[in-house]
Amino acid sequence: MRGVNKEPLGSLPISKLLIQQSIPASIGILVMSLNILIDTVFVGRWIGSEAIAAINVVLPVSFFIAALGMSIGVGGGSIISRSLGENNITKAEQTFGNQITLTLILTILLVIFGLLYTNQIIPLFGGKGTLFTLAKTYYVVVMYGVPVLAFCMMANNTIRAEGKPKNAMYAMLLPSLSNLTLDYIFIKIFDWGMMGAAWATTISYGVCALYIMYFFISKKSILKVKLNCFKLKLNLVNEISSLGSVTLIRQAMVSVTVLLVNNILFVLGGESAITVYAIISRMLMFASFPIFGITQGFLPIAGYNYGAKNWERVRASIKTSIKYASILATFVLILIIFFSESIPEVFSDNLDVSQQTPIALRYVFMALPIVGIQLIGSAYFQAIGKAKPALLLTLSRQGFFFIPLLFSLPLFYGVFGVWLAFPIADLLATIVTIYFLNKAIRKELM
Repeated sequence: MRGVNKEPLGSLPISKLLIQQSIPASIGILVMSLNILIDTVFVGRWIGSEAIAAINVVLPVSFFIAALGMSIGVGGGSIISRSLGENNITKAEQTFGNQITLTLILTILLVIFGLLYTNQIIPLFGGKGTLFTLAKTYYVVVMYGVPVLAFCMMANNTIRAEGKPKNAMYAMLLPSLSNLTLDYIFIKIFDWGMMGAAWATTISYGVCALYIMYFFISKKSILKVKLNCFKLKLNLVNEISSLGSVTLIRQAMVSVTVLLVNNILFVLGGESAITVYAIISRMLMFASFPIFGITQGFLPIAGYNYGAKNWERVRASIKTSIKYASILATFVLILIIFFSESIPEVFSDNLDVSQQTPIALRYVFMALPIVGIQLIGSAYFQAIGKAKPALLLTLSRQGFFFIPLLFSLPLFYGVFGVWLAFPIADLLATIVTIYFLNKAIRKELM
């Protein structure tokens, strides 16, 4: 097979291989999460606490469109990993070409729609009252860069699928560092306010895209895409779409959840409650980095070995990934509880926000140690090309459990009911995941 280093994914001990794959992914996600956290601190300190809430209103919209790229990357990455395991380099290259075409066409169309209906979309996601102007300033600029972000998210998954986790990590480090640098220049020095925060974010997407193009054009990549690979093939589009839809629906559910939570909190607690949720959202992204890193490292290992029909290694990768994710998540939860009183002070000097945030943090993060089971379970079905069970597990937490709890618990407990919905939904979704994952292991991997 041309240029494919098939030995590590197929023969290295699973623990060592998972560490090799997961550490770069974890570092990349950690730096990206730190970037978002520090960016939030800059915005809160240099613009104001309302600016944090305004950005939290915009992110679900921009990230949902960009998640098209991620979903295409995950769906295509599953095909690429299995194709490399089967020694089919041609199919891997055709898949990558189709990924690029799909990503650019779909995201550009959605961005055009998003810009045409700006004034309707922002209030829908909680950008009401004084938040509207701040959110609109940020939204319009960031939307211009969303297709670039979508391309980066797609290609990053493809880089990881061909067994190059370090390069995928670099693709996440560069935009994070550039965003923080530009934040300081545009917000602190030039005093551009929300416009500066938006342009810093958008330009950082371009930095990421430049590195990714360098990776694929140079000899670093296994995949050498030719012009005919960009022509869409129905069978590949269907497979990419079915597997990628799991990731897309997951992000769609996150966006719907943010929409609902923001609106419910606005009614129950006003703008300060939305700011509390914005801080919690940033902390969730930051604190979950080891779990997401292990999940990203798990995907190519499971996909490659499933393609090679090495069932024992697939079983070992599931067991090891869940064990490592649970241990690290427990450690993170302890840190969150210990520092819960100090965390809000970093983001804002608003007394109301500082008083509400600690208890919200403790409840939202309560079930973090079992979240890895959900993610690894869903990722397993994506890795082996089975979209339906992956979709079911993805929908279980947000759709089947969290949203009903979100509507019912606040009726009895107010704002506290919103925070309580998070751990209960995680617990119920984990029980469902354990059932389906065990059933699949007994049926397919024994």
